[in-house]
Amino acid sequence: MEFTEDQILRYSRHIILPEVGGTGQELLLNAKVALVGAGGLGSPVGYYLAAAGVGTIGVIDDDRVELSNLQRQIAHSTQRVGALKAESAKATWEALNGDVRVIAHAVRLTAANIRGIIGDYDIVVDGSDNFPTRYLVNDACVMMKKTLISAAVFRFEGQVIAIYPGEGPCYRCLFETPPPAGMVPSCQEVGVLGVVPGVIGTLQATEVVKAILGIGEPLRGRLLIWNALEMSFVTVKVPRNRACPVCGDHPTITELVDGERSCSTG
Repeated sequence: MEFTEDQILRYSRHIILPEVGGTGQELLLNAKVALVGAGGLGSPVGYYLAAAGVGTIGVIDDDRVELSNLQRQIAHSTQRVGALKAESAKATWEALNGDVRVIAHAVRLTAANIRGIIGDYDIVVDGSDNFPTRYLVNDACVMMKKTLISAAVFRFEGQVIAIYPGEGPCYRCLFETPPPAGMVPSCQEVGVLGVVPGVIGTLQATEVVKAILGIGEPLRGRLLIWNALEMSFVTVKVPRNRACPVCGDHPTITELVDGERSCSTG
């Protein structure tokens, strides 16, 4: 493609990188990324993908902005309390970069609609705040062979893993089944330091950009854990489980199902 003068200026710091260049910037502009959640994690992911010039960003969230969200969910503002998060995020990210088209999916993901929603996207980013959605997204991405960048936050910690179906483990290789209901404190009870999802979401965005450009070492088969209080990063190797119920040699989960929705570390 031929860049405009404004695009050359906007993306100049990318274009001068040998690992990116004009070819890489074109890949970014042609990429399609779906974000599950426009909250603490989805907000920074969407901001940086829009800034980078990722051409199409789908944002999937049926919640509305609440005042308590604004301590960490930077895609929104006080003026948008009560607005649909998907629409609020769309307005924020499109205002940042006119090259970017943001598609707002103001719906809750279910086994019935997930294939139709994420089917047109190249990469999926999971920033959901409940285990049923997290497992549903993982299972759908494995079955549809979609690259998935999954993350979660909890109090002063966060974790990120990159899932490349057929090339490494999936989320169920790490945690085969959701915890029993009641075992995980509610979002309101546990709390989270506002900057933690900002750091973890930025790491997710980094993994997305690397995947689009085909550069660097992805977090494939590696779980990155960050502790804000200790300012420490730990990487844990995660092998593919050949007995995994969804990505194993003989999968037992072959159909998508909805789980009981409850709050978790998202």
